[in-house]
Amino acid sequence: MKKLLSFALFDSGETILGALIFSTFYPLYITQHIDPKLYSFFYGFAFFLSFFVALPLAKVADKRAFRKHFFILFSILTVLFGVLLSLTVPYPRGNLFIYLLMVVFHQQTMVFYNSLLAGLPQKGFASGFGVAFGYLGSSVSLIFLASWLKVPEVFYQASFIFFILALPAIANLPNPPSRKAVSIKEVTSDRKFLLLILSILSLTEVANTLIAMMGVYLKNAYMLEAKEIYRVIGLSALGGVLGGIIFGRLTDKLGAKTLFPLAFLLWPCFLVLLFFIPKDFVLILGLLGGLSLSHLWTTSRVLLIESFPAEEVSVRMSFLSLTERIASTTGLWTWSLFMLLTQNNYKLSALLMIVFPTLGFLLYWFSKR
Repeated sequence: MKKLLSFALFDSGETILGALIFSTFYPLYITQHIDPKLYSFFYGFAFFLSFFVALPLAKVADKRAFRKHFFILFSILTVLFGVLLSLTVPYPRGNLFIYLLMVVFHQQTMVFYNSLLAGLPQKGFASGFGVAFGYLGSSVSLIFLASWLKVPEVFYQASFIFFILALPAIANLPNPPSRKAVSIKEVTSDRKFLLLILSILSLTEVANTLIAMMGVYLKNAYMLEAKEIYRVIGLSALGGVLGGIIFGRLTDKLGAKTLFPLAFLLWPCFLVLLFFIPKDFVLILGLLGGLSLSHLWTTSRVLLIESFPAEEVSVRMSFLSLTERIASTTGLWTWSLFMLLTQNNYKLSALLMIVFPTLGFLLYWFSKR
């Protein structure tokens, strides 16, 4: 239980860091000094760069069993650069450079954190427990902490919270001992792996678009007031907590290979309900959205561990991390295109997003053949 709790506490700390710095305070600070479009470009470039940093490091981690070593290193670097953000606020250009390095370090941390899941006996419950704690962390940080914090102090404060919650993982999580000299060429020529990664990407397109646009959607499609929007989003967080625990248990009992395909039913159901459900029953959307998100985050990383050799876990997780970053961009681009084609019809645009889980199902089906 100590290892499971340590894994989950790190997930909570990571989501607090993300909610307070990456999603809220830093974008608000830096866009006062540079054009938001320029910030978006550099932020996206940092994610792109992260993948090409992660691949060679993941090869070393798998070859020498350095997964926990790199996890500790990049956790500490993330904290140190969070502190530097606070100290360099008067110098926006230099501050942005430090921030982009922090983004790269944070992404490496997540790759090797997910790799450590291979060393835990109850991988499904550990993954789901982490998702549940992650939802709790983001909710607590935005509801109770955000209103008390301000720039520049928030950058080191959030970093210290992250570090404190990361300490149990640093102390208690085992380092998977498996070793292998992994060939990137062999991994990228593995048809089954590429189709599965693209299938996960298709689902993540919808998930990340939902996270980014749900507040705007509820306001324009249902004319909800701010308090009602918070209630729906709050219920989605509750659905995420419940879903993480439930799907974590089911993943251990049934296996991720059995449970993961449920996503191809959950997401179309959510999108169809999003189109048809009346305003009086809109709270159901929050619960189902949270359950769908927690199912995806819980099962996808365990699926890679179940489906491929454990000694290649870091390299495989690098590609999983890439799908999450790509989806953040392409999902929103597609949503914008649908909005343009439907002349700003929010409900129809959301319904058209059903193309992604449909495509994901086809890719997953071909990966099994």
